[in-house]
Amino acid sequence: MNQITREQMLQVFENRCSTRYYDPNKKINQEDFAAILEFARLSPSSVGSEPWKFLVIQNKALREKLKPFSWGMQSQLDNCSHLVIILAKKNARYDTPFFRSVTERRGLQGEQLEKALARYKSFQETDIKIADDQRALFDWSGKQTYIALANMLTGAAAIGIDSCPIEGFNYDKMNEVLAAEGLFDANEWGVSVAATFGYRAKEITKKSRKPIEEMVTWVE
Repeated sequence: MNQITREQMLQVFENRCSTRYYDPNKKINQEDFAAILEFARLSPSSVGSEPWKFLVIQNKALREKLKPFSWGMQSQLDNCSHLVIILAKKNARYDTPFFRSVTERRGLQGEQLEKALARYKSFQETDIKIADDQRALFDWSGKQTYIALANMLTGAAAIGIDSCPIEGFNYDKMNEVLAAEGLFDANEWGVSVAATFGYRAKEITKKSRKPIEEMVTWVE
């Protein structure tokens, strides 16, 4: 495997900017967007839970339905090449079929599987204290989706594709419209975050960043 250099990777991060205006005449090819989805699929998650799904919304009529309550991407819905809505799993408790499938996917069986579930029980009940709070469980799943989101954004930048992460919309209405379209079961999944992808229509003024000294504390 050819290893990317430190300087090359830093340049990827330098070039990545949140893109508000896309060139409507430039579309991401199928192979490149498949790679972006792979960046998400291969992302890490807490206890390997992978509590996410990805809706790729290319239907123009559906995008129009999202506009009235999607103030953070109204200017992007017409022109971005691809729109992704990331869903997070609801009620991802240690004692659900969802979590059992997580352990089975890891190849665990019998006593090993039950030990893993007991460990997850302790984690959710004692360590992070989310087991009996539906909102806390959803927020925990949502945190995992942001790992996949970050990898999609950075991976896209690495192959020359622009993007923008988006929370600027009414979550109740977004859930209502997409569930009504039959895209997911609202009892099992909920909208976590969105992202647009494409090619910038103009150069973007880079924001100033805090110096690293203000953000990092070394403890040796």
